[in-house]
Amino acid sequence: MTETYAPSQTGLYVAVQAFYARQMQALDNGRFEEYAATFTEDGTFQHTPGTPEARTRAGIVAELLRFHERFRDDPVQRRHWFNQLVLDPQADGSVRSTAYCLVVRTKPGTPQPEIWPSCQVNDVLEIDGDRILMRSRVITYDHLDW
Repeated sequence: MTETYAPSQTGLYVAVQAFYARQMQALDNGRFEEYAATFTEDGTFQHTPGTPEARTRAGIVAELLRFHERFRDDPVQRRHWFNQLVLDPQADGSVRSTAYCLVVRTKPGTPQPEIWPSCQVNDVLEIDGDRILMRSRVITYDHLDW
């Protein structure tokens, strides 16, 4: 391990965790406009390998609506669990964030959830005082990254 968090960094860590909690609950509950509002106006979002990168808040909402359309007749509840968060402040004032994510899927009437996928989330965050916005998010899937 090359670095530990000093007390001054702990506040940033807690703030980013709280940001992710609200962001992921918006996504998991289908509040796509609220999720997209956590990005900068020109933010980018690459969530699935092989799909085009979504650009701008409106583009992110459109991509999420398109992606979730495939579950219209096959309902599934997703819960995104972030862990092992590492924050690296950058010279331009942004923060690179790397986290592991497990997506837990549950279907109505099925008591046993499944984990799909396991992935890594790579974000660039802009922090202005107490406000955090996402400049970019790129998700890589563990089962594809060999």
